[in-house]
Formats: sequence, structure tokens, C-alpha cells
Amino acid sequence: MLWQFLSRNMAILTLICAIIAYVYPPVFLIFRDYFLWFFTATMLALGVVLKPDEARSALSRPSQIGMGVLCQYSIMPLLGFAAASFAVWQGVAPMLALGFIIVGCAPGAMASNVITYLAGGAVAFSIAMTMVATMLSPLLTPAMVELLGSAYMDIPFWPMMLTILWTVVMPLLLGMALRTQIGKYMEQAENIAPGIASIAIIIICSYAVAANHDRIADTPMLVIILVILLNGLGYALGWLAATLFHFDYSYKITLSIEIGMQNAGLGVALALKHFQPETALPGALFAVWCIITAAAMTRHLHNNSGAIAAAI
Repeated sequence: MLWQFLSRNMAILTLICAIIAYVYPPVFLIFRDYFLWFFTATMLALGVVLKPDEARSALSRPSQIGMGVLCQYSIMPLLGFAAASFAVWQGVAPMLALGFIIVGCAPGAMASNVITYLAGGAVAFSIAMTMVATMLSPLLTPAMVELLGSAYMDIPFWPMMLTILWTVVMPLLLGMALRTQIGKYMEQAENIAPGIASIAIIIICSYAVAANHDRIADTPMLVIILVILLNGLGYALGWLAATLFHFDYSYKITLSIEIGMQNAGLGVALALKHFQPETALPGALFAVWCIITAAAMTRHLHNNSGAIAAAI
């Protein structure tokens, strides 16, 4: 089935489309004015498949949400600072290295909610973490960038909050409302939703490559290596933190994804607005790489979920 093919092969499809976007950017630059609509589509699809019992379960665990957000704003900022420090030590321009700190201090990515669903994690917990971390970002992101990078940036609080409401909260609530009306078509909806979300993520990722084509072409190899390490260590330390907190299996998957994936798109936008263009390079690369690795991880977890869960 087409929808299952899209969700199961999202990693390779993302890579193929990212290469196409790099070789010929106009193919995906046409989505410039529709970028946020794809975020909206993913959240609407999630709302349809989000089970009410799962939502109530996540909201009944505020302490776990708090611990997750604390990890979000401690693990990744410190990893970003370490990457930036090493890059400068190796001769990378400070303005370029600063991009790692900005990526590390960004909130979790909205795409992480979709990845969590595809990986069999706790979707409601993922959404709650993303929402809380994003709402705190106007205060915490610039404060931590200033602390770790000796820089300060202005964040448009209300416009960003409105964006979150219209692209996350409203479509999610609409999807949950639609769920109550679907009835006998729920099985078909649950099969289609992952495919829709996968298409949206592929287009979002490919657009990020196309929009940053010139900057990606000039990226030093060390920066690429550090992006890979930042992403991988985020996943690993997120899983370790969840283990130390005695989270159950689905929550371990979720925290690992939430920590490893960052809202690099926000990081790129902030870097371009407040710093030099090269500051956006780490964020642009991270946006592509974390989607590819997360998509690959979802397939692995999906195929081995029974054996892994039994072993934990």
C-alpha cells in the first residue's frame, strides 16, 4: 500500500529528495509559501490517530514532562557548546561555530511528534514536551545562547506563539475532533495518517536543503562530522536519561527522539536574522540529517519493537 510504503521508506525517500533539492533547488523552492501548511498537515494527522487514553496518560504525568523539558534545555545546549568549542579550537570561524550553540538551545522539533508516532513512542508525551519547550523558548533560547555563546538575539514572542497555536494546537485539536466523527473509517485513517505525515516531513526537509543550497555547498567537513555527532549523542543521552528516570519503553523512545531532534528550522531563521549567513550552516545541515536518522530509527524500532520491549 502506498501510504505504508511512504512511512516505512521515509529515510531513503528523504535522502533521495534532499539530493534532488541540492542538485536542482527550484523543484522544492516552490513550497516556500506553503512551508507551515505541511507542519499543519502533520499535526492534523497526529490528532486523528492520537488516542484519548494516551493523551490523558501523558497529562497525568507532569513530572515526566518537566524532567523531559529539563533534559531538552540541558543536554543539547551543552552538546552544542562542546561542538562549537571544538570547532573553534580546530580553526573554524567563531561565527560559524556559533550555529551549533543556536541549534542546541532551540526547542524540540515539531517533526519529532510525527517521528515518535512512527517509531511507536508516546505521542501525547512528545506533543506535550514539544509544546512546553517551544513556549519556554522565547525566554530560554536567547538566555542560553547569550550564556554559552556570549551573544544575544531578539525573539518575536507573540508572532511565534501565534504560529505555534495555528500550526500545532489548532490542527491537533481539529484532528482529535475528526477522530470522533470518523467511526468505521478509523482503521483506514490510521493507515493513511503516517503516509501523509511522511510526505510532509520529506517536503519540509527537502525545502530546507533547497533554501540553504549555497551555504551547504561551502560547509567544512568538520562541521558535517560535528552535526552527525551532535545528533547521535542527543539520541543516546536522551535514552540514557530516560533510563535513569525509570521511564517505560515508549517514553524512552520519545525522550530519545525529543532530545536528538531539534527545531533546526527555528535555529536557521534566528541565525540568518541576527548573525552572519554562515551561522545558519549547522542548523541547515542538522535539519536534514536528524530527519534522515530519525526516519531510519523509526523503521528499526518498528521492525524490532517486540523483541526490544521484551528485553527491557
